[in-house]
Order: sequence, then structure tokens, then C-alpha cells
Amino acid sequence: MALAPQREQENNTLRPPLKWAGGKRWLVPYLREYWAPHAHRRLVEPFCGGLSVTLGLMPDSALLNDINPHLINFFRWLSRGLQVEIDMRNDKELYYSHRSRFNELIQQGLSNTKEAAELFYYLNRTGYNGLCRFNKKGRFNVPFGRYKTINYIRDFSAYQNLFRNWEFMCADFEDMPIQPDDLIYADPPYDVEFTQYSKQGFTWEDQVRLAEWLAKHPGPVVLSNQATNRIVLLYEDLSFSIRYLDAPRMINCTGDRTPAKEVLAVRGM
Repeated sequence: MALAPQREQENNTLRPPLKWAGGKRWLVPYLREYWAPHAHRRLVEPFCGGLSVTLGLMPDSALLNDINPHLINFFRWLSRGLQVEIDMRNDKELYYSHRSRFNELIQQGLSNTKEAAELFYYLNRTGYNGLCRFNKKGRFNVPFGRYKTINYIRDFSAYQNLFRNWEFMCADFEDMPIQPDDLIYADPPYDVEFTQYSKQGFTWEDQVRLAEWLAKHPGPVVLSNQATNRIVLLYEDLSFSIRYLDAPRMINCTGDRTPAKEVLAVRGM
């Protein structure tokens, strides 16, 4: 049976259609404080991820970018009212068959097709922990998940009207066509040495490059990142206001259950 997307009762917005690691849905109430006086502006996200922030703020106009081309292809097909037609079941054999087909499309240069978008959605919902991981050859390699039941959506037409004035692109953040009065919300990969988010990774040099790019923007800017000492100093030196938050995740790689510290760096508000 085709399921329609569920709506949030709290603010009547559509739920993010994908599972996405590092989503900032918990940050939306804080970001809304900054967004509310500027809701007439275009919202720009250089690292849009699973769209939890954009769907939480519900801008009339948005420019949404991510370095993951498969993610952006899926969103572009949602803007056309995607109807998923492939077989979708929580079945190990089917999962690996669909994964192979998805990688075939990548190899054949067909990763921007409707079929690729359908497969990307299925793999995201069915794969282990909703991970999105590719090997050095660019092949999707996430193993089968461990879910008892999965509710798949086939009809994404509810997103079509919402996405009408939202533009999606896949590029480096410095290549985005920013307008002076845009409000930029940037949520780059965390400043964590052992984490790699793409083939190229996101280095400290990229963090600095981002901070300097944001500081040059004449309109309002909000950045979120892990509150490492060097991130805080970087943005303080660029005249950003700093706000600390307790993230709903724990520093637990060594058994420490202390809430992780998040920083919001704000400028032009």
C-alpha cells in the first residue's frame, strides 16, 4: 500500500524524507529565533543534508546545496512529484540486488535518473542505520539493515508544491550564487579529525575557508559546529557572536556520557 508522508503536528511541515546522520532537527527551535525576523529572505544552506532544518523553518524560497550528488538527485526528483515504482521490501536479497543496480547506474553515468532516485531512497531506508557511504571507486557499500519493519513512502507528491521555490545544487560552497540579502545557515562536517564525509574529506583548511567565506557575506549568517577550541577561536576572530548548546548526543567513544557541546556562531543578526 502506498503511504503518504506524515506531517508534523507541531508546525504542520513535512517530515524529512530520508534518514540522515548528523541531522539538526533538534536545533530548529533555536534557529527559528534567528530566522523569524528574516523569514522574508531566501534561506541558503551550503550543507543541506537531509533537509531537517529547511523543512523545520519552511522558507518560501531556498537555495540548498550538498556535495553528495545522489542526495541532490533525489531531492530534484521529489520536486517533480516522485512516484516510486520499484519493488520495496525489508528483504536482504532484494536489498543487495537493488544495491548492485544502483552501482551499475553510477558506473553507467545514469545516477541522475528517476530509477537512481528511487533506489537511493530504498537503500537509505533499508540499509544499516540509514548510512550513506561510498568506497574509493564511488560505489555505495552500506550493508543490509536490522529493522523489524519499515514504512516506505511511494507517493512524494506532497513535496512537489513545497519544493517549487527551492533550488537544489551540488557544488563547493564557494561556487554557490549567493545574493547579498540571503540568510545563510551553514552546518559543515564537524571539526573532528577522524571523520571523513566524502572522498575529498573536509579538512581544517576547508573549515577556515568556510569561515572566511561566511564572514564576507553582507547578510545574516548562522553556523553550527562542534564546539572545539579552534572552531570557537576561528569565529570569534571573525567577529561572530558565540552561543553554546548541549547537543542531544553523548561523547561516548571512551564511555563518557557527557552531552556534546555545540556552538552557534552568528553574524549580521
